[in-house]
Amino acid sequence: MSADACSGQPGLKRVLGLRELVLYGIILIQPTAAMPLYGVVCEKAHGHVVTTIVIGMVAMLFTAISYGRMANAYPSAGSAYTYVGQELHPALGYLTGWAMVFDYVLNPIISVIWCSHAAMKFVPGVPYPAWAVFFALLFTALNLRGIKASARTNQWMAAVLTVVVAVFLAAAARYIWIDVHATVGRLLRPFYDPATFSWGAVSGGASIAMLTYIGFDGISTLSEEAHNPRRNILLATVLTCVITGILAGVQVYAAALIWPSNQGFHDVDTAIVDIAGRAGGTFLLLTVNLALLVAQTGSGSGTHLACGRLLYGMGRDDAIPRRFFAALDPRTHIPRNNIILVGVLALAGAFAVSFELGCQLLNFGALIGFMGVNAAALVRYYIRGDHKKFLNLLLPLAGFLVCAYLWWSLALPAKLAGGAWLCAGLLYGAWKTGGFRRRVEFAVPEEEPSVVA
Repeated sequence: MSADACSGQPGLKRVLGLRELVLYGIILIQPTAAMPLYGVVCEKAHGHVVTTIVIGMVAMLFTAISYGRMANAYPSAGSAYTYVGQELHPALGYLTGWAMVFDYVLNPIISVIWCSHAAMKFVPGVPYPAWAVFFALLFTALNLRGIKASARTNQWMAAVLTVVVAVFLAAAARYIWIDVHATVGRLLRPFYDPATFSWGAVSGGASIAMLTYIGFDGISTLSEEAHNPRRNILLATVLTCVITGILAGVQVYAAALIWPSNQGFHDVDTAIVDIAGRAGGTFLLLTVNLALLVAQTGSGSGTHLACGRLLYGMGRDDAIPRRFFAALDPRTHIPRNNIILVGVLALAGAFAVSFELGCQLLNFGALIGFMGVNAAALVRYYIRGDHKKFLNLLLPLAGFLVCAYLWWSLALPAKLAGGAWLCAGLLYGAWKTGGFRRRVEFAVPEEEPSVVA
């Protein structure tokens, strides 16, 4: 009998089976997650885009196992911040949370950049700066009015995007069958091209491609609502990564056959849209572009709100200046200061960084969180565990090392900017706590927002 049942207090009902958990994970990630990333990953990896997806899946599989196991230990909290702070050290948990803040700030920036490039496909006469201002203002205005997409809307959007993926793959299969001279070398080139292969380039591409999988860890927040959570949370997290990897791999493989990387792209940020046009003509180009634009607009608005909520939580807990960040609009009860600040940062970031650098900056924080979860699982289940099972050592250690390698493969500007952010957090945290002699608590949302639609 649960503690809630014994105390007579109402609790969450265990109504989610394995199928519902996997579906929830796929909705979080979105079936088109790899599409907006295709051009920058393909260019960075010299065409070996399928290989980068596979490497990212391997890293996420090990990490997914660690997330699933830590969800068993902390069923009411699904954040890397909690796992690291409880198992390793509160100061390390604080830095992990600080890195997650970096992710939340970068999310709206990436959305503004991609939406602006996608909108130029429809109205090329309007320059990028005008679109960047428009989308930054749009996200800010929507959130100041309190508009928020519901879970049902997200489900419908995932269903629509699944249909778009199916139409794209059908058109791609037809184009490849009719127009592609399918030699063995051509078919294997998206995996390995001896003329352009470079392990450094592929690693750099994989450090961006792993963004495809961001969001799978949200499954761990449902431990208290799942049937047999010890089994199903772990299985659902792993299955979500596998399904996402297969679906993304098929999409990018088809794209690579349709448009070889040596031909170059009109716009690397929206390369997948041009590939859709080559496979299915103007209609498919416009369909894919519109679907991704609508989805990314919703994602951008949602991540904008999530960042404002995170800053409000930190201000309320006095982790950052309460007077500014914890202030609520008396009429709408919205953290207006934070929403406007995030809008300003999104607009400034849209001019300061490229889409590729923005993705790498976001992955800087995400990979730190993933390394932390793997380290926490290693400490809990092997170092402190009663039974020194080899798998309890191998799996989290492998996850940590692969994530660490991908982190090291990030571009130098991303590591410098991310390192500066961590140093700022370390100095601020040390000042706030008198050298970390006191705990600094802040409410990192347990469910990370989807990054790319």
